Amino acid sequence: MLWRGSQALRLFSTGQVYFKNKLKLALIGQSLFGQEVYHHLCKEGHRVVGVFTVPDKDGKADPLALAAEKDGTPVFKFPRWRVKGKTIKEVAEAYKSVGAELNVLPFCTQFIPMDIIDSPKHGSIIYHPSILPRHRGASAINWTLIMGDKKAGFSVFWADDGLDTGPILLQRSCDIEPNDTVDALYNRFLFPEGIKAMVEAVQLIADGKAPRIPQPEEGATYEGIQKKENAEISWDQSAEVLHNWIRGHDKVPGAWTEINGQMVTFYGSSLLKSSVPPGEPLEIKGAKKPGLVTKNGLVLFGNDGKALMVRNLQFEDGRMIPASQYFSAGETSVVELTAEEVKVAETIKVIWAGILSNVPVIEDSTDFFKSGASSMDVVRLVEEIRQKCGGLQLQNEDVYMATKFEDFIQKVVRKLRGEDQEVELVVDYVSKEVNEMIVKMPYQCFINGEFTDADDGKTYDTINPTDGSTICKVSYASLVDVDKAVAAAKDAFEKGEWGRMNARERGRLMYRLADLLEENQEELATIEALDSGAVYTLALKTHIGMSVQTFRYFAGWCDKIQGSTIPINQARPNHNLTFTRKEPLGVCAIIIPWNYPLMMLAWKSAACLAAGNTLVLKPAQVTPLTALKFAELSVKAGFPKGVINIIPGSGGIAGQRLSEHPDIRKLGFTGSTAIGKQIMKSCAVSNLKKVSLELGGKSPLIIFNDCELDKAVRMGMGAVFFNKGENCIAAGRLFVEESIHDEFVTRVVEEIKKMKIGDPLDRSTDHGPQNHQAHLEKLLQYCEAGVKEGATLVYGGRQVHRPGFFMEPTVFTDVEDHMYLAKEESFGPIMVISKFQNGDIDGVLQRANNTEYGLASGVFTRDISKAMYVSEKLEAGTVFVNTYNKTDVAAPFGGVKQSGFGKDLGEEALNEYLKTKTVTLEY
Repeated sequence: MLWRGSQALRLFSTGQVYFKNKLKLALIGQSLFGQEVYHHLCKEGHRVVGVFTVPDKDGKADPLALAAEKDGTPVFKFPRWRVKGKTIKEVAEAYKSVGAELNVLPFCTQFIPMDIIDSPKHGSIIYHPSILPRHRGASAINWTLIMGDKKAGFSVFWADDGLDTGPILLQRSCDIEPNDTVDALYNRFLFPEGIKAMVEAVQLIADGKAPRIPQPEEGATYEGIQKKENAEISWDQSAEVLHNWIRGHDKVPGAWTEINGQMVTFYGSSLLKSSVPPGEPLEIKGAKKPGLVTKNGLVLFGNDGKALMVRNLQFEDGRMIPASQYFSAGETSVVELTAEEVKVAETIKVIWAGILSNVPVIEDSTDFFKSGASSMDVVRLVEEIRQKCGGLQLQNEDVYMATKFEDFIQKVVRKLRGEDQEVELVVDYVSKEVNEMIVKMPYQCFINGEFTDADDGKTYDTINPTDGSTICKVSYASLVDVDKAVAAAKDAFEKGEWGRMNARERGRLMYRLADLLEENQEELATIEALDSGAVYTLALKTHIGMSVQTFRYFAGWCDKIQGSTIPINQARPNHNLTFTRKEPLGVCAIIIPWNYPLMMLAWKSAACLAAGNTLVLKPAQVTPLTALKFAELSVKAGFPKGVINIIPGSGGIAGQRLSEHPDIRKLGFTGSTAIGKQIMKSCAVSNLKKVSLELGGKSPLIIFNDCELDKAVRMGMGAVFFNKGENCIAAGRLFVEESIHDEFVTRVVEEIKKMKIGDPLDRSTDHGPQNHQAHLEKLLQYCEAGVKEGATLVYGGRQVHRPGFFMEPTVFTDVEDHMYLAKEESFGPIMVISKFQNGDIDGVLQRANNTEYGLASGVFTRDISKAMYVSEKLEAGTVFVNTYNKTDVAAPFGGVKQSGFGKDLGEEALNEYLKTKTVTLEY
């Protein structure tokens, strides 16, 4: 063991700059938490001179002991420290022999005498998982949830002769999520942040900067250890109190009740915020209202009329089942194993034997947990099976639901055969009666063919921009959810039905999905109007209509993707054949913007799926709902599990993880240039994944004096105000020839005054709300900047005085080339007009091209020669001549310069999701 003493200098991760003072430490305690604290303290240069832990249990050493023994650190395993109130002499001598300067107790279940606590120069510090003085005692995490606290946290305190009463050294806190369990809270915050805090506390002591803040008695509570016998549910309480009681006991000791004469323990509680689904009544002792066994789980009712749902049930014999299967439990017959399945069973038996090293022989009746396994062993079991059994992906719950070896093998075999899959998709909708219909909106992550809450239970509000109200809460995908989605997509591509499916069958599924999109177009357009503010009639025609067309177009390509034969120079007398194959890339990530939520999904995912890839798609955080409805329809169309995965959430978490993930082979992104650059960098650094980017624009529209002016005015307005200006190819700057400039501006303003601004669901509305509050504020700032720089505000520039995020269509003139308005994209209903001298074609072209963007452009003229010349010289991915916004599913779409690279739509889009393999054979 390398020890550099007090001369060691190290950069510390918690914010301290350089540490030079190091201590000799005694670690007293056990558990994986203790092991991690030990590792981090050693890493920071402190010297652990002794580890004092518990004796081996069932032949298995504690994780802290294992780590210390591996490093050669002295390890002492005392069953107790005192007898009849007095410290055991041999124990005290062994402790004092190590010469510790500080005792660190990360997690300790033993009673440590005060002469040991006070022995070191700096005394002793203890980690406690609550915000002291609240919840003193050994079941602090449980009581934090049981009591319905809004915040959880931990304290590192100086040990004294009281029970968790010593002075505070430091504390940390976090918000409690609505469906947090003990495990979720511990894994998300108390464990990782607690390790950092223990290391920080030790360094503060070493540096002589550690505070001693007396605990106040005000607000102090002490609760006893929660045991199974006092965890029975008392039913005459509100749904929230029942939920807190159940989750506060999940997984240990487990809240229970009596059903049909036997003890049944509840796990996986969540408050039910949607309507109660239909189900079969289940009488529960003490409950005033029967529970309901539904497809989603067991619904329970509080005395306030509100409901909660539990996901899993455990019986007295230790057997755990999904709550939805209560009435069918025990009906599954024993399956006979094939020769191949017997080999898998033998491999799993070896894995069990490695984990349960204290069990001489693994028999059918061997119980995983009764043999000494812990929750960490569950993780190890699942991971080892995945590695050694051909990538078989089990869930932790599978272990808890089949604890005996024989039952576990039966579950594994059913997984292998696909018999464990749900026949019917379970969707927990948020329903709203709107637009003369009831729209049903999924709101959870869609991973591996199932809708599920985010792993940590987090949600966020998605807002209706028409009035600023909350539509619903949507799952906020975590890093764990991203990894699950990628793993599901990878498994579907490499081992699932999708990877073996022929191209024509793939096309059939895509045609079916297009049909379902069309059948549900009114509901989809309504959701799009609610979630994004799109005018309903436009959403119906463009947002949804073009999505249907896109899937039909690429469905037709599925069985027409082909390579080519290539004549090469023969090496006589041999003959060679060289040909190319077009092959899918694998797992693709797609990140889409908020302006056309469903259409942008379709543009990228249709080409991706037609090429044979699987995908993980992250919709924009502010507009997730049509993507989740799309996921539901994909199941109805027959897409296999794992092929399509939708993870709502933030770009900074979910999006960044997708760009870094080593199992993703391609990322398609539409959004801002700044974020596109960051994504490209992450994709390069991670695994050099293929990238296509459709980024910002400042599309010039040149209007010559020989144009058809009526059409130019009409099309020019569409070029700017289409979809409220939230349009990637919107004309960011209009160049109008001097002789028609004033008339053009006058006629545009006259037409704007005729536009109806209002509810996007009103069929007569021309102009709806901007997508979200922050965007509206940015647009108003954009207008302020234009006025300050001297541009002329001809019309608009203000927020409409009504609820919601409405902005007046706006017109600026006299915009000079150096101005902010001339250079930066607004992405809103702001027309920016500059005039150019009569006949100065090359001059206006130079000005039009004087931008780092190059997404689209346009020209209006009756002179075909002029039109061809200008379209040749404009530096843009698309040039519109005497029209604008005319995109088609067969025409490639994409930009140049800092507007990105790669194409959506058309045959070229397929190449973004394919790789070319060259094969040469000799005959």
